Amino acid sequence: MGRAARLAGIARSLALGYAIPFRGRRLARLYAPFLGPGRLAFDIGAHAGNRVRAFRRLGARVVAVEPQPDFTRILDLLYGRDPAVTVVRAAVGRAAGEATLLVAERTPTVSTLSAPWVARVSADPSFAGVSWTPGATVPVTTLDALIETHGEPDFVKLDVEGYEAEALGGVSRPLRALSFEYLPAAREVALACVDRLAQLGPYEYNWSRGESRLLARSVWLDADAIRSFLGRLRPGDGSGDVYARLA
Repeated sequence: MGRAARLAGIARSLALGYAIPFRGRRLARLYAPFLGPGRLAFDIGAHAGNRVRAFRRLGARVVAVEPQPDFTRILDLLYGRDPAVTVVRAAVGRAAGEATLLVAERTPTVSTLSAPWVARVSADPSFAGVSWTPGATVPVTTLDALIETHGEPDFVKLDVEGYEAEALGGVSRPLRALSFEYLPAAREVALACVDRLAQLGPYEYNWSRGESRLLARSVWLDADAIRSFLGRLRPGDGSGDVYARLA
């Protein structure tokens, strides 16, 4: 039953990522200000690789980082013959090592390394029916280690289900541009990301709601303004991504 549920969850991920017409083109338009031919993207939490497809559509090189073996096999199948895509089988955190993945079998894209995040979102109605169980022990690398191996990224997409601030704790230099998820039930994670970026350099911010594939503001905001936006989030507002770029 567990394996069947997981396979169904993976199938849903593939359908959402690849089967909806024009979604890939809209994603590419969203990332076009950050990436272009020959640029380098880190896709942290690559899952089934729909962002990889968008980055490659723009001509960027991609380092796709994903700890779940089912998804790394999908990434190998879809992109293994593309010399501009490197698949890294690991999670990303504050320090290199190993960690136990908390696995959501029916919705594997919300598997996480963060037990506090699971505790926060379990009470949220949007996560009704989702449960997590301890899974495999996975290797953990850091953004600094990825940069040392693959080079300085032009854009980093962080989607690691409540572990984004931990991932940013493992980089010691400013990133040119990045995105990280926000969720009303766990806004503390996004706020911690803003605080960490403030330590690294002068950033300006924007956001994209849900799957809109559009930035919400025509003018970018300072750190206090994005903190205010995150602080006003209420249950039912839905999730999205904060975008940050060096000012």
